[in-house]
Amino acid sequence: MTTLEMPTTEALAGDFAGELIGPDHPAYDDHRRIWNGEIDRRPALLARCEGASDVAAALRWARAHDLPVAVRGGGHGIAGHSLVDDGVVVDLSGMRGAVVDPVARTVSAQGGALNAHVDRESQAFGLAMTSGYISHTGIGGLTLGGGIGHLMRKTGLAIDALRSCQVVTADGDIVRASADENPDLFWGLRGGGGNFGVVTDFTFELQPLGPTVLAGLVAWPADQAPTVLAFLRDFIADAPDEVGLMANLRLAPALPLFPEHLHGRPIIGLVATYAGPVEEGERVLAPVRALGTPVLDTIAPKPYVAHQKFLDPAVPHGRHYYWKSHRLGPLTDAVIDTICEHLATISSPLSTVPIFSFGGAMSRVPDDATAFPHRDASHDINIVASWLPEHAGDADRHRAWVRGFFDALAPHSRGVYVNFTSDDAQARVKEAYSPEQWTRLRTLKIAWDPANVFRGNANIPPLK
Repeated sequence: MTTLEMPTTEALAGDFAGELIGPDHPAYDDHRRIWNGEIDRRPALLARCEGASDVAAALRWARAHDLPVAVRGGGHGIAGHSLVDDGVVVDLSGMRGAVVDPVARTVSAQGGALNAHVDRESQAFGLAMTSGYISHTGIGGLTLGGGIGHLMRKTGLAIDALRSCQVVTADGDIVRASADENPDLFWGLRGGGGNFGVVTDFTFELQPLGPTVLAGLVAWPADQAPTVLAFLRDFIADAPDEVGLMANLRLAPALPLFPEHLHGRPIIGLVATYAGPVEEGERVLAPVRALGTPVLDTIAPKPYVAHQKFLDPAVPHGRHYYWKSHRLGPLTDAVIDTICEHLATISSPLSTVPIFSFGGAMSRVPDDATAFPHRDASHDINIVASWLPEHAGDADRHRAWVRGFFDALAPHSRGVYVNFTSDDAQARVKEAYSPEQWTRLRTLKIAWDPANVFRGNANIPPLK
């Protein structure tokens, strides 16, 4: 669609409190940028909403003019689903409020809030929930896909803390969803992604934490990676719920933190979080710190909000990203060998391979309670290629490294975390759910979005 073909927005403007930004607006390019600099799409209209009524108005207008719709919260999804060419972006990024009720131990967060906003407000009262590994991730996309994070073994996934939502449907209606109100919709929102509506407000239950936790990074040269990964497999299987442990493999950055002889060479790290008393954490995490010959150990008492931002510098806005992912069982020797082999061929100094550890509280929720499956899995591995915009000519080489790594692990796969899908085909999206969940979600789609208005996502098509 060209600008000349764009339907007039006068009718929408009369029913819209926020800002409407088209291609001729001076801020258009700024507002269409998202986290992944690889994505370059040109929406016909960016509808920057101030509340649920704006969302409803934008959806009704887009449907009236048969325009495709994208929904933007934090804009952190790697596939760029929060933008759409020649369509309408329902932009929640200005809706970032988070309000804590310390008596009820809940936080209500608007649909555009980031992890950092929820963490900051919750920690003011010594409370927390699982809110991801990167502070500038949107709480909406994180939660709707399940919501893994440092605290998931202690407090469960983000969806396990979710108590209610305000949702704008494909028809522009505003409804509530909870265990008591529209419970079928509430089930689908907890893991089904953005397939059923636009959530403009989330209410989560919080648990006591911090504000100081024992946390940090221990790192080793890559020649110790087999030992470290085998240790992770065995240690996490019996660790208390308070232990969060994430492996990360990459090339050592040229920072004073790392010995100079390791700069640009493969390393492995374990990012530890102890969601309990610091003194107890010192004892429990002692085996991690005593393993092998680490070149770095930053584990120390620190504010939880600072730890939540610890990994942010590794994945800044504007870089180009591409990833593929598998859910895994225990890290067998064959899996460890495959991981180490592909670490040795990593194609970019900015690429990373985080391995997230499950278990604890999140694993004790029945699979049929939410639309998040495979809770008995042990790990998720996310193979992340990253490169600078000025090196765009190397993109194919970096993608090839990801795909080769991904293919090599495919025999060990137990599916995929829906938030870690990227350019995956429909069959791969289906693998993010059990067969029973997939059928239930497609049936639910008939009730809430039969026209598949919300298809700019890891799409769940209506059952035919």
